[in-house]
Amino acid sequence: MTDAIIIGGGHNGLVCAYYLARAGLAVTLCERRGVLGGAAVTEEFHPGFRNSVASYTVSLLHPDVIRDMDLHARGLEIRERPIANFLPTEDGRYLKLGGGLARSVAEVAKFSARDAERLPAYYAMLDRVGDVLRRFVTAIPPSQPDGLAGFARAMISADALRRETLETQRDVLDLFTKSARDVLDGWFESAPIKAALGFDSVVGNYASPDTPGSAYVLLHHTFGGVNGKRGEWGHAVGGMGAITQAMAAACRAAGVDLRVSSPVAQVLTRRGRAAGVRLVDGTLLAAPRVVANVNPKLLFGQLMAPEDVPADFSRRIAAYRCGSGTFRMNVALRELPDFTCLPGRAVAEHHQSGIILAPSLDYMDRAFRDAREFGWSRAPIVEMLIPSTVDASLAPPGQHVASLFCQHVAPTLRGRTWAEARAEVAALMLDTVTRFAPNFREAVIGTMALTPADLETIFGLVGGDIMHGAMSLDQLWVSRPVLGNAAYAGPLPGLYLCGAGTHPGGGVSGLPGRNAAKRILADRNPMTRWLRRVG
Repeated sequence: MTDAIIIGGGHNGLVCAYYLARAGLAVTLCERRGVLGGAAVTEEFHPGFRNSVASYTVSLLHPDVIRDMDLHARGLEIRERPIANFLPTEDGRYLKLGGGLARSVAEVAKFSARDAERLPAYYAMLDRVGDVLRRFVTAIPPSQPDGLAGFARAMISADALRRETLETQRDVLDLFTKSARDVLDGWFESAPIKAALGFDSVVGNYASPDTPGSAYVLLHHTFGGVNGKRGEWGHAVGGMGAITQAMAAACRAAGVDLRVSSPVAQVLTRRGRAAGVRLVDGTLLAAPRVVANVNPKLLFGQLMAPEDVPADFSRRIAAYRCGSGTFRMNVALRELPDFTCLPGRAVAEHHQSGIILAPSLDYMDRAFRDAREFGWSRAPIVEMLIPSTVDASLAPPGQHVASLFCQHVAPTLRGRTWAEARAEVAALMLDTVTRFAPNFREAVIGTMALTPADLETIFGLVGGDIMHGAMSLDQLWVSRPVLGNAAYAGPLPGLYLCGAGTHPGGGVSGLPGRNAAKRILADRNPMTRWLRRVG
């Protein structure tokens, strides 16, 4: 007898499966693709070249998940970037951040002495707010806030803030509600530092840095760390698939039945509760709990019969906003990019960092407005990472792989399909990098380009949305995905959600899976169920 069926073998599904199995439940996990890992996979995209073809870098993976699943003992190794970011400017200069506070201050001083003086206080503010967020992201949202007053209290996480100073509470409010530009303009005056810090506000976020709420997306990308060091970013040796393969090994050791090439066609119900699933091949699997690690729009719009979903809930899920404006490329290179502002084709620290090709907030705002009007930005935002500079196993000797994470493109085009536009936009992305590194185009051996439509078809990312839904205030905490159903439980008994469409949202953190498992296990306790009914 299976106690729980999990739909989707991405990292959150694996994490949830592990915790449930560790607690003694019999768990079956069904993955549509022939490989586990969801969007966190490593694949060969050109002969001899492997890369993390979708998700591409590590920071948000929670230490508790790493420890509990014993991922390091199962082969996971994360190598830190020597510096965090490298941002070429349009006037031929550059800004580096990371490698220690003193180095970052000196870099910023090249553009503004005032900004250099304020940088330590800004980072200290992020650390304080990050501590609040770290408590916030591991908490299970209230399933039924007490009216609008309770909703407001929950949204600002009053319990987490009660012990904080007034200054920190003000900073939390700013970062949860304001635009990235409003926050950064309050701290800095020079364009490069605002661009380097503000880039995080548009990562996976189809919005301008001027959009209210974009400051939270910036914050969301800062609360992680690597190897015990807060705020750092790194690369998993062997690519992101090394994370999910280690997770799969932990699941097998815990007794999880992992099934690949097993797409689910429908969630089955019986007497008003979830009762199992029917696979595409007709196989029926029964269980008293069905746990979905897929986008909520996919679950309720495609995998459930309309009559099984309450009408108001269904209407709100239909309005749940997805589409992150992402165009993802993997590039095989015969040599490293030689940047005009920092020449050299030998491996250097800037090649090992996150390379941000978006010199100002104005540039990012134009990119978003272009995408809304034309379908894609004429001068796109590109973040390039070259993981082979820290992990030689990904490419043949002397050659390299690059990840291009490109913003902004419209999730759906008007008058054209993404299949028709893919090659044109891919060429634009390569040309954008070549503007800053003139040898880049000629260094390209092969490419893999993934449009929003490709990301949806291959990985189930609705609208190409890497976050499984916009990370805006109306779709966070008690409202993710729908107010009243944010505590990982669906609108009918026995149905749960454990993916990034639940709190705390996107990124390879494992927290939605871990938090969902806590909720599911709590529901096994009769006293807990009674308290939920009377509370």
